[in-house]
Amino acid sequence: MPSTRAVTIAVLLLLFTASPALAQFDGPGAEQGPDTVQALLDNPQDDQTVTLQGNVLEKVGHEKYAFSDETGQIRVEIESEVFPERRVTPETNVEIYGEVEKDFLRSPEIDAERLTIVTSESPQPDAGQ
Repeated sequence: MPSTRAVTIAVLLLLFTASPALAQFDGPGAEQGPDTVQALLDNPQDDQTVTLQGNVLEKVGHEKYAFSDETGQIRVEIESEVFPERRVTPETNVEIYGEVEKDFLRSPEIDAERLTIVTSESPQPDAGQ
């Protein structure tokens, strides 16, 4: 029979290693956030969750970057732990998932929680042709 100490350690390990799910419902009745920089800038809402695709253009401060899509540009806070292990250049297409930070009398920015590189896959030709 395991000792009380071993059971306590096992329970604590289980509690500290369990990670919360980031999934959200996406369907009828779900709130849809802006999907472009311009849509976000037109109606920024503090703590609103956003997912945007575009490019990280340049570093503008400590963990602050200029991000752009076809519609506009916005500042994004990206902590070093959020960057993927692959190199990201201004030509790299990325997807940023995060929250809008809108402070009084300041331009809105995004606090990135996740940054992924978007790869464009070209369709494979049929083997029979």
